Amino acid sequence: MTEPAVRPNETTVPLMPCASVEETLAFYESLGFEAVYRQSRPYVYLMLRWSGFQLDFGPAPKGLDPAREESGGCLVMVDAVAPYHAAFAAAMRRVHGKVLSSGLPRITRYRPGASRFTLVDPSGNSITFIQRDEPVELEYGGSKRLTGLAKTLDNARILREFKNDDLQAFRALKSGVRRHGADAPAAERAIALCHLVDLATVLGEPTEPWAAELRGLDLTADDRRRVESELGHLAGLQEWLP
Repeated sequence: MTEPAVRPNETTVPLMPCASVEETLAFYESLGFEAVYRQSRPYVYLMLRWSGFQLDFGPAPKGLDPAREESGGCLVMVDAVAPYHAAFAAAMRRVHGKVLSSGLPRITRYRPGASRFTLVDPSGNSITFIQRDEPVELEYGGSKRLTGLAKTLDNARILREFKNDDLQAFRALKSGVRRHGADAPAAERAIALCHLVDLATVLGEPTEPWAAELRGLDLTADDRRRVESELGHLAGLQEWLP
């Protein structure tokens, strides 16, 4: 009798902690997920499906603090991330009247041309959508081809888009503007200040003095076009610019 052989036809199913069945279901169903299986007793188990993938949730460990956002995570590889972000953002606007960009739950901001974004759910799990052709290697800390404030901006982009760390991006930009802002082109400085205003809003920090400094910049028409080209995805951009 021949023993069964191991064949390369496996499927992995990430099991993430669920701190609250009600909050988890409310969040994902508001985005359009279908609960194909739900169980609260004798233990928590949820199976949620959207498009061609599913997310599974089990009991949360004792003492789990969702606010620390260290609960669990899942990578979803897709051909193009922009349609997914657009679909989830539109669902949030329908249900909440706005895109949830801070606190729990939320969706990270999406910059046109970016190759990933993250959903953070009420339990602190991170569901990261990644474009399949994303570069394998990234220069964490800022591209070696760049210098000054341009390098700081690249570093902040990596921190926000790839490490999902708005706080470190905020700190890096504050330091970069302080050290290199005076020598940077006006458009570059404006881009950095816009990011600081946006990050301060997301983090619940005061937007001054970044907003005041931004209003005081003397931008040419070309400067404005460059800022708008790079940051047109930020909802409050026109209100911030001088």
